[in-house]
Amino acid sequence: MQNMPARKLPTYPIEAVDNALQLLQLLRDVGSLRLKDAAKELRVAPSTAHRLLAMLVYRGFAVQDESRRYVPGPAMGAGPAGVSWTRPLREISRPHMELLSARTTETVNLMIRVGTNVRFLDTIEGTNALRVGDRQGTVMPANKASGGKAMLAELDPGMLGQLYRSPSAGIGGDSITDEDYPGFLRELETVRANGFAANFEGTEEGISAFGIAIHNGRGEVVGAISVATPTSRFRRLFDAGLVPLMMETRRQLEIDIAANPVSAADAD
Repeated sequence: MQNMPARKLPTYPIEAVDNALQLLQLLRDVGSLRLKDAAKELRVAPSTAHRLLAMLVYRGFAVQDESRRYVPGPAMGAGPAGVSWTRPLREISRPHMELLSARTTETVNLMIRVGTNVRFLDTIEGTNALRVGDRQGTVMPANKASGGKAMLAELDPGMLGQLYRSPSAGIGGDSITDEDYPGFLRELETVRANGFAANFEGTEEGISAFGIAIHNGRGEVVGAISVATPTSRFRRLFDAGLVPLMMETRRQLEIDIAANPVSAADAD
């Protein structure tokens, strides 16, 4: 089966290393893990998950809190994104993502914004032989990814300036030049007017995507979902009614989010 992964799987993958790295990604993006959750995510026995987590604790990448959950340790550096709400957001979003993927046969992603980047929390791969692969754990520039643009479009100009035009943005390498910034703002205006964002090979050659922001019951942006496809199918997917389908998916998802309150307090 032909695939289009974001990163090519090594010829000789080491399963134990891959499992440990997946646990690191989960700790970073979800914030805390129970042993049984780790085993379920990796599809391994609890004893195997326990050995992997014990090594992460030994090396300082994880620690156990008073409830015996594993949380990011000091060796992780920057803390996780939104410890209190990324897990419920992922759990609430998954059935909606699965349905959207089934209806489009394309890959669906869930992401959050962390400063000027987006983190992919979950992926449901499409069923086409040629498809976009798993993005879970990937970090991309928010101003390049479709879901990132959709979230940025809902920020006020002052926040956008702080992210991309402030001295700290320059130090961090996130600034947008004087020449490019007006065009960037115009693109976000178009996103606001349309209600969705598009990415035409902006992050990876041969891959395009539609993205739409999702909100909690207070109207705060808590993340975005995107449908990613090989560019060769992009126009056909759009003409087949993808945008209304994504809008309906968002409507249903936001009903569930409102019923299970998700905070946006840590999203920025």
